[in-house]
Parts: sequence; structure tokens; C-alpha cells
Amino acid sequence: MKTGWVYHELYMWHDTGRATTMSPDRKWMQAWEHYENPETKRRFRNLVEVAGLFDDLVALKPRMATVDEILRFHTPAYVESIRTMSDASGGNAGELTPFGAGSFEIALLAAGGTIAAIDAVLDGRVRNAYALVRPPGHHAEADRGRGFCIFGNVVVAIEHARARRGVGRVATVDWDVHHGNGTQKAFYRDPQVLTISIHQDRLYPQDSGAIDERGDGPGAGFNINIPLPPGSGHGAYLAALDRVVVPALRAFRPELIVVPSGFDGSLYDPLGRMMAYSETFRAMTRTLVAAADELCGGRLVLSHEGGYSPVYVPFCGLAVMEELSGVKTAVNDPMAGRAASMGGQDLQPHQDEIIRRAERYASLR
Repeated sequence: MKTGWVYHELYMWHDTGRATTMSPDRKWMQAWEHYENPETKRRFRNLVEVAGLFDDLVALKPRMATVDEILRFHTPAYVESIRTMSDASGGNAGELTPFGAGSFEIALLAAGGTIAAIDAVLDGRVRNAYALVRPPGHHAEADRGRGFCIFGNVVVAIEHARARRGVGRVATVDWDVHHGNGTQKAFYRDPQVLTISIHQDRLYPQDSGAIDERGDGPGAGFNINIPLPPGSGHGAYLAALDRVVVPALRAFRPELIVVPSGFDGSLYDPLGRMMAYSETFRAMTRTLVAAADELCGGRLVLSHEGGYSPVYVPFCGLAVMEELSGVKTAVNDPMAGRAASMGGQDLQPHQDEIIRRAERYASLR
């Protein structure tokens, strides 16, 4: 079977306006284009087409999530506030999440696109799938948007799979450079969803993603954070996958694996300070494809999150798509050689210590 691909031009019409800084004190800063703009996603999509990979993918048509589907995670008051602002001239969903007119429907389409990807995999129409959706979702909480995210795309899609498709255990592996706080909060007390996040320590949100946040009540032990130090590269990411993520997946034995997929862990990204590059994301994808084949019949879905380098996100994305589909195109990453040869790409002792701690916590479940 082939790999599924979800995309819609309307995702690119989500308007985040112009921005200045993450700080509320902005009066001395001239505004520029918002980091979360269409260019990175559109260029990712375009490189996949130029590389000739579309012939090896199955186009999956997204649909809008229903309000009832969104309400499986979000509060009615929050959903109605987004609808009201969107019907007017736009507004802000909460923390650092501006949007323009019409973004309510686009955010429904983003959540629905992730649902469509999961449904296609569960139906056996595709082997695995990538949902290139926008706005992103993994920071959104039940009653507010955060970090450019309006609705929790992955959370909503997982709840759909559990409520309507009979799926029991689901695992998420979030490799965005920022902590997946929304996903963590959604399932913090739930032993049926294993949430794993590999992220830069105390980047965003700074009060979320600590290594000792392990879940609560019946969900204790089913949340795993791997807060890697700034400057972590290829060796650290792969060690985290091999030593923490894969053993945790094997112990949990999910029926479906979902990846909130951000490419802001690359060394070329303006909003992170990590050193991953396209081959890092290729290798992580290869590992998760193998894990999905071993544990859950290959059921693996990726839903797009962050990544803010319009030049480099496309190469990370293409590497993932090549690995998902098993098709290597003629495209070579022109920046990969320089990235691979930089100092610090090997696992460093202080990074190894964090991974050792995560191994110990993960084994306590």
C-alpha cells in the first residue's frame, strides 16, 4: 500500500498577520511577517511535487471536523469564542495565537484533515499517512489557544479514533522542538494514550515538559518527556528514540501511533536551538515505521506542527515523506553535508544523562 497525503490550499489562507516578539513589551520593535506563515508548508508541498513523489502518494481529501468532534477536547465557550471572532475580523485564540477572518473553518479543516489521515490508515486504504495541515495543534489546550495553535488536531483525531473507530491504545511521539503541552494535558490521566515528547528543555512553554511530569492518577507513567538540552543534534535524537521511545512503545503495544511532526528542531530554524537536520528526521521516521510495523500493523500517522525555516523545512519534510513511502527521489539536501559535519552532532555526555533519566522514569510504569 502507498502513503497517504493530506493537503488543502485553504490551509495556506489561515492569516496570522504580522508579529514582533514573544514578549508583551513590543513597542520598540518593528513588526515583520509572523513566524507561523504559509511559506514553510507551501514550499514543503511544492518540493514533494517537484521531486516527483506525488505519483507514489495517495491524495486524501480533508474534511472539516464537526463542532461535536472538536468538543470532545475543547470547551463550548472556547469554541464559540473562536467562531465569533472568526466571523468578524479575527482575533487572538489565547497566548501567541492571532488569526484572521475565516480561520475558524480552516482550523476545523486542519483537525478534520488529521481525522481523514487516521481514517484512511484504519480503513487500510493507505499504509501510513502525512497530514500537512495548518494551523498547528499540539499547544492548544481545552479552553485556550497557545503557541500558534487553535484546535488540538492530534487530540481531536485520537478522540475520534477511540469514539468512532474502536481504537483502544494510542501512542503519540512528538518531535517538535517545543513541548506538546496540549497533548500532554489532554491525556495526563489516561492510561490508554501514551504521550511522548522529545523537545528542547524549557523553550516553550517554559512551565511545561519537565522530565518528572509522568502523568497522574490512572495515567501515571503514561506521559514521557525527554527535554533535551539546547544544542542537541543527530546523536541525541536517535539515542532518545532507540533507548526511550521504542522500548516504551513495545511495552505499551499501541494500536495506532500518531506523530505531531514539527521540523523546528533543525539547526536552521529561527525558533529553536537544536542541531537536527534532514537525515535526523529521516532516521526517526525509519525507526517509527519499523516500530509501527512490529506493533500495530504499520498504522502510523503524522500531523504537521511547527518548523519556521522556509528554506530548510522542505528538505526535512521530503526526507520524512521518502521514508514513509519507501521511495527515494533524485533530490539531495544541499545543506545536509555541512550540518552533519558540525561539532556536537554526536551524543554528548550532558545529553546522555537526560536520556538516562528518561529511561529510568519510563521504566517505572
